[in-house]
Amino acid sequence: MPLIVFLDASTVGSDTDLSVFETLGTFKKFDTTSPEEVIERIKGADVVITNKVVLDKHALEKANNLKLICIAATGTNNVDIEYAKKKGIAITNVAGYSTYSVVQHTFAMLFYLLENLRYYDDFVKTGLYSQSKIFTHIGRPFFEIKGKTWGIIGLGTIGREVAKVASSFGAKVIYYSTTGIDRQEVYERKDLDTLLRESDIVSIHAPLNEKTKNLITYEKIKLMKKTAFILNLGRGGIINEEDLAKALDEGIIAGAGLDVLEKEPIEKENPLLKIKDKSRLFITPHIAWTSIEARRKLIKEIAENIKAFFEGKIRNRVDLS
Repeated sequence: MPLIVFLDASTVGSDTDLSVFETLGTFKKFDTTSPEEVIERIKGADVVITNKVVLDKHALEKANNLKLICIAATGTNNVDIEYAKKKGIAITNVAGYSTYSVVQHTFAMLFYLLENLRYYDDFVKTGLYSQSKIFTHIGRPFFEIKGKTWGIIGLGTIGREVAKVASSFGAKVIYYSTTGIDRQEVYERKDLDTLLRESDIVSIHAPLNEKTKNLITYEKIKLMKKTAFILNLGRGGIINEEDLAKALDEGIIAGAGLDVLEKEPIEKENPLLKIKDKSRLFITPHIAWTSIEARRKLIKEIAENIKAFFEGKIRNRVDLS
């Protein structure tokens, strides 16, 4: 029976059923694994499942039984792919499992900011509404999505689904290609500066790479409308966090929603935690991908990858070339 080790099972939630792995071999689950614990835990494993635990050369060279690394995510930057290739270790990941979860969270973040939901909820629950002389309270006006321009940075699978929903609200959708590849799209492609100038809402759904690192700086934010919102559901590091904090404090844009940060968990000294008007910023702890359905699909796909591997096939292989 192969030994299957999950290094950071807590990242898929305590409500996720992992018993499927017990049908595929001897299964060992660790809620979290520190860098110092990696070597000991993967030493005898045939299969290692990792979400964010780093598997570098130092760790992999001690894992003499290791045949398959299953990344419990889409991104592969936590694994030394080159060294795995040299050792003949196969690597699989899972793509597309969280698309609808991320799309839903994109709009949840927007509505929270756009409609000032925290403010209105507090207005009622603190008793201020009960003291009102009229039936309504328009303390913080908001605009409709219909007729506005929604700019998407990164028109991949998630970006296209966001575009569909934004269009259904009556928004005009434009996009910026982070790859530079010219594809036939139903939406109008713009250069980054034009997209930022024209958009009322900007959402980011791009990976972090040399083209997107610090893509959105203070100077880029200054191009945006004062009434605009920016949402990052791609990767931390695409928006320069110090520059964003400065722009929010200066009221250059209306607000920002972030589900990803450059360093996760967020550091205590992160400038975003110190902005003056906290209602302008909404941060969630990298949860956009975590709907119950998305996590169940993720586990199912990992199990299918393992099963296929031991049947002599490879599903969702990460390109090692």
